[in-house]
This record gives sequence, structure tokens and C-alpha cells, in this order.
Amino acid sequence: MITEHLLQLFLALIIGSFIGLEREINGKVAGFRTMALICVGSAILTIISIQIGGNGSKDRIAANILTGIGFIGAGVVFKDGLNVTGITTAATIWITAALGMCVGCDNYILALEGMALTLIVLFLFDRVLNLLTHKKEHRSYSIHFKKENMSNIIYAKLNNLGLKCIKKFETKDDNKIKLSINLFGSKEKIEEFNHFLLEAENVKSFDSFL
Repeated sequence: MITEHLLQLFLALIIGSFIGLEREINGKVAGFRTMALICVGSAILTIISIQIGGNGSKDRIAANILTGIGFIGAGVVFKDGLNVTGITTAATIWITAALGMCVGCDNYILALEGMALTLIVLFLFDRVLNLLTHKKEHRSYSIHFKKENMSNIIYAKLNNLGLKCIKKFETKDDNKIKLSINLFGSKEKIEEFNHFLLEAENVKSFDSFL
């Protein structure tokens, strides 16, 4: 029994380490050690849950693992204006815990298959996305102006350039209007939009960031 548990924890360590290595390579906040600990911890709690439950409720502890993981996942999600980062890392933490639970309940095949698919998504899908969007960019803008109809002019320009406006938020304060938008499109078209904003006399100022 002791040997079996050691093998389970060692497998959980390997699974968490492989997933954490990808996060570490990409410089994410939850990396190698974090993912390894999450996977091993989930496996331990699942084993304990099964032992305590006996012939009764074996999920009394395991059922709360994902609740605790939710707090960890929330800690790696950051919001900066209209930009939200860390969602993929939070999802990776969630699935790493799930894989640890698979190991803890002796479902090793599912754990290994889940690890393989997770690594495919993290490594391969990222490369595919880069190939598909290598000429595309995401940009966030905060545009300040006074005339209310300027927002319609901006939207018309975006439509003319073929730029996709992903999010938009407009506020008014002291006769000034602030338009916050997220754009997606080619680098050339975004540069053309920047030139339009610089030339527009009704635009008082604007900030652009990736």
C-alpha cells in the first residue's frame, strides 16, 4: 500500500512537472514548482478522501479540491484596463488539479491521456495560433475627445479599415468623452488607424498599448 501511494505521488509529480515546465518556459506566474505541488496535493487529498470515506462518501474531501483550486486560479488572473491576463494559466491550474485527482483514484490512463492532451493544447495550439495570426495584432486604446459624434466617426473609420472592434466602453466626464476599445487586425491597418487619430483635430489625446 505504501509503495503504491509512493508511485501515485511520483506519477502526480511527473505530470505536474511536465505541465509546469511549459508555463515556466513561457514565463508565467504559476510555473514548474507550482504545478507540481498542485498535482501532488490533489492526488494526496483524493487518496485521503477515499480512505476516510470508506464504504460511504468517498468524495467528502475530493469534492472541495476544485473549490480550493479556484482561489489559486483567481490569484493568477489580472485585469489591466480592458485587458485580462492569466486565464490560460488559471485553466491550466484547474486541469492539473483534475489530473492529480485522476492519479489519486487510480485512473492512471486517464491522467496520462489528460496530460498529453493538455501539453498538446499548451504547446501545439499556441504555435498554430501564432501561424494563423502572425500578421495580426491586438491593441487596446483609450481615446479622448469632446465632440459626441466623434465616436461614430471612429467606428466608421474602423469599419473602413476592416479592423475588428472586440470591446468598447464610453464614459463622459466634464464635457470630455473617453472611448476605450480593443482592436484586432493587421499591423498595417492599425498603424493607419494611429495616423488617423493623430491627424483628427477633434481627438485630444489617445493611448495605445498591447
